Parts: sequence; C-alpha cells; structure tokens
Amino acid sequence: MKRAHKFLLRPTVRQERALVEMLADHCSLCNGALQERRDAYRHASKAIKYGDQAAQLKEIRAFAPESRGRWSFSSQQATLRRLDKAFQAFFRRVKAEKTPGHPRFKGIGHFDTVTFPKGGDGWRWDSTPSDTRTRVRLQGVGHVRVHQHRPVRGRVKTISVKREGRRWYVVLACDEVPAEPLPATGLIVGIDMGTTHFFTDSSGVYEPNPGFRAVMSDEPAAAQRHLSTFPKRTKRRTKKHRAAARKVAGLHAKVRRQRLDHHHKTALTLVRKYDVIGHEILNTAGMTEAPAPKPDPGRAGGFPPNGAAAKVGLNRSVLDAGWRQFLAVLAQKAESAARRVNPVTARDTSRTCRTAIGGCGHVSGENRVTRAKFECVKCGLVENADSVGALNVLHRARPALRVPAQPPNAGSLRAESPPLIPCAGLS
Repeated sequence: MKRAHKFLLRPTVRQERALVEMLADHCSLCNGALQERRDAYRHASKAIKYGDQAAQLKEIRAFAPESRGRWSFSSQQATLRRLDKAFQAFFRRVKAEKTPGHPRFKGIGHFDTVTFPKGGDGWRWDSTPSDTRTRVRLQGVGHVRVHQHRPVRGRVKTISVKREGRRWYVVLACDEVPAEPLPATGLIVGIDMGTTHFFTDSSGVYEPNPGFRAVMSDEPAAAQRHLSTFPKRTKRRTKKHRAAARKVAGLHAKVRRQRLDHHHKTALTLVRKYDVIGHEILNTAGMTEAPAPKPDPGRAGGFPPNGAAAKVGLNRSVLDAGWRQFLAVLAQKAESAARRVNPVTARDTSRTCRTAIGGCGHVSGENRVTRAKFECVKCGLVENADSVGALNVLHRARPALRVPAQPPNAGSLRAESPPLIPCAGLS
C-alpha cells in the first residue's frame, strides 16, 4: 500500500528564513518558466516543453549559485514538472470544451509547497539516528527537527515541505506499507450521508453532524469583515492588513483540522465495528454546483429565478460535512485493516420502499415527502428518509458480496429490525 504521513516541523529562526528563501526561489523559477512558455506561444515559435526547460537548469544554477544553485536539483525539476502538468490539464480542458483555466503566475503567498521526488537527492529522513529527536535534512536548510507523533511504516520515497500559515510541515510519501488486519466481526452496514445528521446507518443509528463551520461562524465572520476593510489589491500590505489576513487563514485552518480529525475518528469507529461498509457514490462537485442561468423568453436580457440563492445554504452544509474527504479516509482505513468498502449507485435510494421494513418495494419520487420524511404512496409506510436510504444502500451492497438476504421484518424500522445485520458468506 501507499500512504502519506504529515508531520509538523520545528525549524530554528535561521532554518525558517532558509525555508522562506527556498519557497521564494522555487516560486520565481515557476513564474519564469511560465513567462517563457507564454512568450514562445505569442511569437509562434516552437512550443516549449518540460524537457527544454529542465535542460536549462544547469545554466540557471551556475548563473546564481548563491540562490538557485543552493537548492536541490531534483526539487527544481519537480517544480517545472508541476508547471508542465498544469499546462497538460489546461490543454485537456480546452479539447473537452470546458472552462480552460490558463496557468497563472503565483505570488509568494500562494506558492507553499516544494517537492523532493528522488530519495536521497537533497533530503534524508531521520538524518540524525543517534539523536533522540527525529530530524530531516534538507539541502540548503540543514537538519530540521520533526514532531513525529506516530511511527513511519514502509519505505519513504518522496517528501514535500509545505507551509500552512506560520506552520511548516513535511509530508512523507511511503510505499510498501504493510497492512494491519483487524479480527473479523461478521457484520455489514450501509450508511446514508446527510447534512442534518452526518450519516445514518442501516440499523437506524444517527451519527451527529458537528457542523464546525456553523459553530465557529461568528468569529471567522467578524475576522472576515475586518479584513474586507482593507484594499483588496495593493502592492504593499500594512502590518494590520497582514495580521488580519493571518487571523482569517488561521481560523479556517482550525476548522479544516477539526473536520479532518472528526473524519478520521468516525471512519476508524466504522472500520473496527464492521467487516463491510456500503455507501453511496456521491458527486459532491456536481451537487454543490450553482444552477446555470436560463434566459427569460418573455423579457429580453432577463433571467428568471433559478433557485441559486435558495441552494446556497444547502451547498454550504454539504461542503461543511466534507463527504468526499470522509469517504476517502474511510476507504484508506478499510484497506489498511483488510476491510471492504462497497460504493453503490445513489439513484432512488431514498425513494424506494423497502420490503425488509414491511414495505412494498414501490419506487417513486413522491415517496420522499420532505427531506426527513418518507411516506410510500402505495402501501402507506412512514419512516425516516435517511434510514430508508441506508437500508437501500445495504440492500445494493449485498449482491456484490453474494450475501443471502435477511428475512423481512414487519412493523417499524427501529422496533423490529436488528441493531446489527450479520454478514454471512464473505470470502
């Protein structure tokens, strides 16, 4: 397996200054390579690619040995390769007739990552093994202390140095990471993601939604209003302007860390409890996309209401829950623990009346009365829509496992369905 470990760096004042200079030089290299490509395109000359620009690195480093020549050669190649990937994605979007999004110049405040792709070239992990504290050696910076809060498993192939606000991190990309299988429990569950509840499982248990953004809405909003009092475009920010920007970034970073921590703990609970976990395939990018405006045929140049304003609140709730990140974390933890995650199609999961809870199997959009209420128009079954959706997810995950269906239970879901649904016949 491949895994990544992210550790906090604790550089000295001199090392932090060197890290800032390293980011600045790599940012300048990326912007210079972008300008060269733009100039070549405007003059209709031969197209410049990654190989042409990488061949110039030797001369660039010899011209400025105290700055460009100070850093790792392979890290500079990785920066040029990063720009080349941006151009490849740009041309791919042009061919697909999507919004192109041409690569743009990066300011020093928006260039935060330097990658060292080749093991031992410009970096060495655990560079002082005799020391009680773990350190990573970076060319041009020195031996930087690492706050290693967990053991590193597998073989470290590449590392990346990343700046987040005033913090510095090192990200280790490891290969050949051994799995740590958990003992089998013989249980299978289906989960239905939501916004009111983070998810509802097939046994009728609701996982509460922390709503970190809503809980901390007052403080970030006040900080954002204070930041908006400063000019958006200025060549030199004042001291108060920089402090306001740091405060806003710090509050948003805190929310991101809280959300990620919740996702890891919740996913670990599911993985420890169930052998197989079924969930819906969710396209969060499409779900949170703003509706396209449609011209009004009765009024020239006018557009009728398309529900975009009403959808803003739902989009914020979906993005705050972070479904995509949670499902990615769940898949990784399940793979490490030798568990199975079965994604199933989300079509009509909350509109199908399940026979397992005394329903008739009727599928209709009218069955979903409200966001929380399910009422079958054929048999009259009334249940929670999220619970019905979780049971449908479980039902669709079973055929892929060749698990025999459970006998139908009459009556209410919470009164008659078992709290845990056994999983038999797993291979």
